[in-house]
Amino acid sequence: MEHNRPFVMSLAGLDPSAGAGLLADIKTFEALNTYGLGVCTALTVQTDTQFISAEWQSATQIIAQAQPLLEKFPVQYCKIGIIKDAATMLAVISAIRHIQPDIKIILDPVLKASAGYVFHQDARLGVWKAVLEQVYLLTPNYHEALLLSGEADGAAAARVLATYCAVLLKGGHRADMPGTDSLFVQEEEKIRLQDYWPQSGRDDRLHIVPGMQEGSSVSILDIPAGRQTVYPKHGSGCVLSAAVTAQLAAGVSLFKACISAKLYTEKFLASHSSLLGYHNS
Repeated sequence: MEHNRPFVMSLAGLDPSAGAGLLADIKTFEALNTYGLGVCTALTVQTDTQFISAEWQSATQIIAQAQPLLEKFPVQYCKIGIIKDAATMLAVISAIRHIQPDIKIILDPVLKASAGYVFHQDARLGVWKAVLEQVYLLTPNYHEALLLSGEADGAAAARVLATYCAVLLKGGHRADMPGTDSLFVQEEEKIRLQDYWPQSGRDDRLHIVPGMQEGSSVSILDIPAGRQTVYPKHGSGCVLSAAVTAQLAAGVSLFKACISAKLYTEKFLASHSSLLGYHNS
């Protein structure tokens, strides 16, 4: 029987190895039963182990790609990866939200490639504040959260960033809780465990902590790593944020989307021992 899939969009760099960026996002969208629309933000020269160069697309070029798609298809969620700089990103996000006012942006702030290439020379919060105010969910790794916030501790960094938007702090580089992803949200999100916790056998490891930042209450949902053997993967952060985007488009809550996305990403990490993983729903 024919079934219409929800449309989602990725704005990301084209990685010829297909492990990260735009191609990885589209693979993830497809595996999670959504239809992925893709906009190229940079033409990169790279493999799974080496990043050589990037040819950036301008805001005008990115918007020109996105506009006809947004005008034709009902895109409610859009994931953004690498874009040249904060000013370009703000121009792109503003244009997207002008075309589709109700769209929600999931931003994976890729500041530095695992191979060492630095994408953004200026990651100060003052520069990125206007961007974060337009974002629904930010998905930084530990180091990116520190750079964006100016804080010296990951949890403190995520609390600062969570005053602008929800933050999913990825656990791959965490020394305090290795492999644990933490979702930081404003208290008004009204966490209700029974509404979103999947039947995954992990309910005994759920951890909710109330917290405060600058007078605003922040709730934290820790999502521990699973028990299966996993391997490092090129593009794992892209896959996680794309999986969250797909789950949100499917109509589940932010909390369930983050949990389900982690389960999907762990399957991806366990799929093969090389740096390039396989996508299976």
